[in-house]
Amino acid sequence: MLCPWRTANLGLLLILTVFLVTEAERAARPNDSLILHHSKENVALASSSSCMDETQITQNNSAFLTEANTSWPILMGKNAVLCCPPIALKYLIIITWEIILRDQPFCKKAYKKETNETKETNCTDERITWVSRPDQNPALQIRPVAITHDGYYRCIMGAPDGNFHRGYHLQVLVTPEVTLFQSRNGTAVCKAAAGKPAAQISWIPEGDCVTEQEYGGNGTVTVKSTCHWEGHDVSTVTCHVSHLTGNKSLDIELPPVAGAKKSAKLYILCIILAISVLIIVGFIWLLKIGRCRKHKWNKTEATPVEEDEMQPYASYTEKSNPLYDTTNKVKVPQALQSEVETNLHAV
Repeated sequence: MLCPWRTANLGLLLILTVFLVTEAERAARPNDSLILHHSKENVALASSSSCMDETQITQNNSAFLTEANTSWPILMGKNAVLCCPPIALKYLIIITWEIILRDQPFCKKAYKKETNETKETNCTDERITWVSRPDQNPALQIRPVAITHDGYYRCIMGAPDGNFHRGYHLQVLVTPEVTLFQSRNGTAVCKAAAGKPAAQISWIPEGDCVTEQEYGGNGTVTVKSTCHWEGHDVSTVTCHVSHLTGNKSLDIELPPVAGAKKSAKLYILCIILAISVLIIVGFIWLLKIGRCRKHKWNKTEATPVEEDEMQPYASYTEKSNPLYDTTNKVKVPQALQSEVETNLHAV
């Protein structure tokens, strides 16, 4: 069984140990008044176009930021503001910007607080300047950003407790000019010209493609993709260009493939041939009908007409009238007949 006074002594000893460890850590830290509070807000502001000032300084610093490097892609033609580390300006001794650009000499911009003077070394680009007076805002600005501003920018802030750094790997982006056209041999060509960095080209549907890249002297890249869909019944294709500055899609209609063209021509030829045969057969049939009618008409005109046919009523009267019937003659008395015969003999 534990005694109450022993338990209390153990608790006091534990509290004293924690207090001593906390004080030792606090004594080992540098002067907190020089460092800005490293919160999520400060990180967001550091990546934005506006810089922090002394009103954001807090005495309760929870992180010790000595150096930071940021990769910053920015579109050509925009304005850029590069910020220094979040250090209270009243504690600064010197501010230096080091600028390393491609194919250009090392540039250095410095401000010395003691003499309140600025100095530049090998800095010839007039678009890279201080945002305002260095003693008020040590940030650097680029107005506007060009391809030649690709490079590394570092702000060094000298204070009694040491130097603090913040660097930027500035990557200037250039939007490519996208075109889609059909070549003479029937293939489709998609071109993303003068982009930075190089664009990615894909096709819908996928075909047999060849992609080429052409590098410009200013760091831009032209990508050309040539595709054909031999043996596939494809009427419309889509070229999709992916780039850091945004994506773009273009459509184009393709003519029928060679096999389809041949089949269509053969089909049309068969239809024309069938129509021609029908016309010829119809013409021959009409010609035969005309000849038959003419022959029949001539035969009808050459046949003689019988008298009985020309005088049907007279013939009918003669044959049907008893007066003209030779087989049914009227009988004469015999005495009269003898007398007639005697007279005939006498004559």
